[in-house]
This record gives sequence, C-alpha cells and structure tokens, in this order.
Amino acid sequence: MGVNTAQLEPVGATLDPAETRSDRSAPRHARHEPPLLEPRPGGPAERFAAAVGYGHPVRVFLAAAVGGYVLLVAFMTALGFLLTKVLLEMGGFAAWDEHISKWLADHRTPLLVDLSWVGSTVAGGVVIPVLVGGLLLLFCLHRRWRLAAFTLFVICIESGGYRATSLIVHRDRPDVHRLETLPVNASYPSGHTAASLALYGGLLFVLSSRIESLRLRVLVWALALAMPVFVGWSRMERGMHHLTDSIAGVILGTCAILITIFAARAAGAAAAQRESADR
Repeated sequence: MGVNTAQLEPVGATLDPAETRSDRSAPRHARHEPPLLEPRPGGPAERFAAAVGYGHPVRVFLAAAVGGYVLLVAFMTALGFLLTKVLLEMGGFAAWDEHISKWLADHRTPLLVDLSWVGSTVAGGVVIPVLVGGLLLLFCLHRRWRLAAFTLFVICIESGGYRATSLIVHRDRPDVHRLETLPVNASYPSGHTAASLALYGGLLFVLSSRIESLRLRVLVWALALAMPVFVGWSRMERGMHHLTDSIAGVILGTCAILITIFAARAAGAAAAQRESADR
C-alpha cells in the first residue's frame, strides 16, 4: 500500500485556512498529526493519561496498549468459547457455517483461486512485515511519531491477539480440500482478515481524518472496508476459515485499531501536559 506523504502535511490543498492556522498554534506534539490520533479535551484518553501519571508519553502509550491487549485476548477468547462451546453445538448453525465453506470449495475456478492467492498474500507473513517496515521508515523520516507508533503497534496487538486466542480456542478448519498447509485446529479467528483490517484499514481511517473532501473520505473508507472483505473471502475460498472465523477476524482487527488509537491519544495527552509544564 503506497502512502502519499502530501496527505501528512498541513497544506492548503487538504486543509482550509482556519485549520492551517490552528495547526500553527497547536502544541509541538500535535502539529501535523492526523486528527483521529488527537485526544479530546476531558475525554477518556486524557483521563487515562492522568490516572497513569502523565510523566513520559511512551510510558502512557505502553500502559494503554498492554492493558488493551490483555482485555482483547480475554474478549476474543470468551467470544471463541461462545462460538465453539455454545453456537456450534447447535446442529443447524454448525451445518450452515460448514455449508458455506463447502459451497465455495465446490465452485472454485482457476481465476477465483488466483484471486484468493492475492488476497491471502497481501495480508500474509511476508508482505505485512515488509510494508510495516517501509511505513515505519517513512513516518520516522517525516517525524510522524504517533503514526509510526500506530503502524507498529496496531499490527503487534492484532498479531499477538490472534496468536494467543488461537492457542487457547481450538477449532478445526473447514472439512474441504485446503489450498494451504497450516495447523488444522487453528481456524478461529482469521488472522489474515484481522491483519488486513488492522493495518490497511486502520491506516486509511487514520490518514483520511485529514481529508476535507467528504467524497474522497467516503472513497477511502470504502477501500478500507473492502480490503478485509476481500481477504476474508480469500481465506474462505482457500478452505482455511469458516465465515464465522472471518467475522471474528474483523472484530479482532477493529479492536486492535481502537486500542491503538486510544493509546496514541493518551500519549498525545501526556505529551501536551508535559509541554505545558515545560513552558
């Protein structure tokens, strides 16, 4: 995914004059940061930073990220047990979920298989690390520290949440011919779907908060939502996940985004307080 660095600058092409003046008068830590990563005065992130003890913004960020990760694993585990121990015990529900996977496998074509490979690859264990590394370098060169932190931690929280959850909750993959060889009992949740939403969708949502045009913003949002849908379908097409696993992946990716945005906002509140104290 390419990133247009022009969107990271508060130039007149993307911001109106009032917002540009606002950037000039904003605290140093907040200049040029996407509005979605900025804390609201008196909001939860600011209260969290105060409760932790403003101190250093990195400490506040890590406290929010680690605390959110623990809650995320607990939530996804509980959701997994609800799925495997309750819902799937209902014969009709389990049959419906399995039927979707079998229908997709029965209607495979060479073109669909190739497309599913693309969807799996762009959210896989090679492309994602390379992309994260490139974006980190880009954001650090432009001194966009919270964007860099968001990029790194959103995928770390998602990946860590997936690993922990899949180790605790065991679910067999669909009973169809699978096009990849991965552990059979690690179907829940779909890590590829979660990763695509967390990284691609998360960055698009964050960066779009600087876009003034509503039409362009909606277009970016549509792209952000289309990516996990495409990846989720790809994983199902390849026989690696059920529909409910892909839905769980969407939930996991969404939670990873929300946790990382909250951590970035809390760090911003801590930075603002420290900058104010230094004046």
